[in-house]
Amino acid sequence: MRTDLGGPISVEPRVNDQIRAREVRLVGPEGEQVGIVPIERALQLAADVDLDLVEVAPMARPPVCKLMDFGKFKYESALKAREARRNQQQTVIKEMKLRPKIDSHDYETKKGHVVRFLKAGDKVKVTIMFRGREQSRPELGRRLLDRLSQEVADLGFVEAAPKQDGRNMIMVIAPHRSLKVAARGAKPGAEGVEGEVAPAEVAASNGTGE
Repeated sequence: MRTDLGGPISVEPRVNDQIRAREVRLVGPEGEQVGIVPIERALQLAADVDLDLVEVAPMARPPVCKLMDFGKFKYESALKAREARRNQQQTVIKEMKLRPKIDSHDYETKKGHVVRFLKAGDKVKVTIMFRGREQSRPELGRRLLDRLSQEVADLGFVEAAPKQDGRNMIMVIAPHRSLKVAARGAKPGAEGVEGEVAPAEVAASNGTGE
């Protein structure tokens, strides 16, 4: 059975002679309400002012059409979409690995990395790695994660609470919105995607504190 009889679905509004309704609710070029008029009348009004008749609300009964310069409308819409993509903030997730019995010096070093990541507007996945009999003491890992989250609370918040994942315990800390906005302004065009860990930072954070 053929499924393509209808052809491709257009994502653009119908314009001028493409509009099939017998009558439309017409809106003028400045947004003024003209009222419900026959399609022939609407097309004539568009021709009189050298504009296009564009169907802006096809599901309405009758459909709503507006008089506008469709070419200019498409151009401006494309510019807005491009600007929105350029301004879209992309999130990088960095990872920091710790052992439940990490010594104080290594802990402070790794906390410094977390602080730096958060100030840069990045999320941080903090992983506690348990080995051997440490797996029977998950409270050690939770206590360490709670301590870390409290000590960086002025920079970020716990987005994903500590959760046991096999021999690891994982928590995600996200920067406060103000930091993300500031970091975006300081690094225009910075790239990164959700779930990506920058290789250079992995090298800096892969130590286990042993």
